[in-house]
Amino acid sequence: QVQLVESGGGLVQPGGSLRLSCVASGSIFSRYAMGWYRQAPGKQRELVAGISSGGMTRVPEVVKDRFTISRNNANNTVYLQMNSLKPEDTAVYYCVADPLAVGVRPRYWGQGTQVTVSS
Repeated sequence: QVQLVESGGGLVQPGGSLRLSCVASGSIFSRYAMGWYRQAPGKQRELVAGISSGGMTRVPEVVKDRFTISRNNANNTVYLQMNSLKPEDTAVYYCVADPLAVGVRPRYWGQGTQVTVSS
């Protein structure tokens, strides 16, 4: 079992930045692929960043050059740095973990943290 706890969400103006954090517990963090999904009202959940156990990252085109994912295995934490935020980035952001990959049905999910981009 893996428990995931996100933090760092909030209200930010367009063009601003936020850094989300996710602390994992309950298993060997370094062996898991980690990632971030988001879900906006009325829309499906979408993957916005993934990082493998070896540190390889994947960021989809929709947020490329604005979002960066990183991990610190020493403190069991994965981060999502979000820059140049837009109103369409407003969503609940979920931290995910999986023994293999986070691209399809990650096994573990956090409770989510709200990000609102508005003036």
